[in-house]
Amino acid sequence: MDWAAFGVDLHLELDASTGRRAGLERALRHAIRDGRLAPSTRLPATRALAAQLGLSRGTVSAAYDQLVAEGWLVARIGSGTEVSPLRRTAPAPAAPPPGPAPPRYDLRPGSPDLGTFPVTAWLRATRRALAAAPPAAYGYGDPRGRIELRTALAGYLGRARGVLADPDRIVVTTGYVQALVLLVSVLRDEGRPVLAMEDPGLAFHREVVRRQGGTVLPLPVDAHGARTDLLGTGALADVAAAVLTPAHQYPTGVTLAPERRRALIRWARDRDALVVEDDYDGEFRYDRQPVGAVQGTAPEQVAYVGTAAKTLGPALRLAWLVLPARLVEPVVAAKRHLDLHSETIGQLALADLIVTHGYDRQVRAVRRHYRRRRDLLLGRLDAAGGRYAMDGVAAGGRHVVGSVAAGGRYVVGGVAAGLHALVELPPGGPTEAEVLAEAARQGLALGSLDRLRHAPGGEPQGLVVGYATPPSHAYPAALDALTRVLRTTTP
Repeated sequence: MDWAAFGVDLHLELDASTGRRAGLERALRHAIRDGRLAPSTRLPATRALAAQLGLSRGTVSAAYDQLVAEGWLVARIGSGTEVSPLRRTAPAPAAPPPGPAPPRYDLRPGSPDLGTFPVTAWLRATRRALAAAPPAAYGYGDPRGRIELRTALAGYLGRARGVLADPDRIVVTTGYVQALVLLVSVLRDEGRPVLAMEDPGLAFHREVVRRQGGTVLPLPVDAHGARTDLLGTGALADVAAAVLTPAHQYPTGVTLAPERRRALIRWARDRDALVVEDDYDGEFRYDRQPVGAVQGTAPEQVAYVGTAAKTLGPALRLAWLVLPARLVEPVVAAKRHLDLHSETIGQLALADLIVTHGYDRQVRAVRRHYRRRRDLLLGRLDAAGGRYAMDGVAAGGRHVVGSVAAGGRYVVGGVAAGLHALVELPPGGPTEAEVLAEAARQGLALGSLDRLRHAPGGEPQGLVVGYATPPSHAYPAALDALTRVLRTTTP
């Protein structure tokens, strides 16, 4: 039976083979003993329970009285009947062994500052969106996503990222990972499962491709970005798609050079190949004009992937694919059979936020926030003996020569954009493993460059430092820990 009407939701099986009263008593005892009726839970009135079970009120009253006498229930005048607060329930299952303690200071990359989520603006957008939504919005929807959001995204991506987007060629996904899964599954079904992925790059994304039946080949990255000039040659001769982060390569932070962009598009057109453009932090440029998306120069060769994970928060599970015309139908079919469609309420709220320019205000606000954090990080590193380069020119005009700046213990790169910096350790100095071990001893978590390589053990050694994750009150202390570690390990 369903007791929702009485404040309790409990399935109760009655076995009346030995009598209705005895069956009810036994069912209630079992529910209390198993923990499904917790101590002090109020039971329905005898009249209401009798009506629900098809029993006489006298039978229910007698069962209650018997359980009160046995100590299972407590009857209180004016308050009804409830489970005895002293009655023990089934023992809780054994707790799993404790995992590793979280770090005291967390400077790992990959997450935004969750304290920047625009709670008030999101609530207002949700209220407006729900007030205007038709009843059909609460049903099963288009696998591509709500037309309100796809239309809003088409306008925003065009003016903010230089993307040529038609609403009919946009598919809303639950994140970048799902977008990658959809694209790999389509390539696999076409019999073209070989993908080139940047080296170094996020290892988890490589594993996503492999789990979908794809084959991953390393695409080297240097100071000018991914070596797109190698695509279609040698070991990369049979590649059907290349997955890149052109605006701000992860983790090196370099921007794909113009000649590399042109080589990429030539390869895609000549080989009928696909470019998967991961624009994970394209809105966050600090010291120069934003670099437009590659998709804007070749919309029929590029599948553009954007996400709200960094501008708003990963919890929203909202991302988007802008597809070449030939991929719309197969990707929509794959989406339909994967999860039918993404959740709707968040889509409507985000659409409202974009149309009312609340999203633009949020992007500007967090861009200023992260720039201040970046500047604080660079100030601490500079004081600790480092030098930092922004697209080849250090802040203040100091040019970086070679792999180590003059007088510096290490070089910090990739800081003109994004939410992380790459701290390159000097040749002949401490290894990455030694620095990370010292950081762990001081309660500091950092990202590892070596773990992002397709084959660990390469050079240079380095640390990937995220400056978005710690909450504002903890950020200065996290930077203090970082400078202590670097001073200790790179004397």
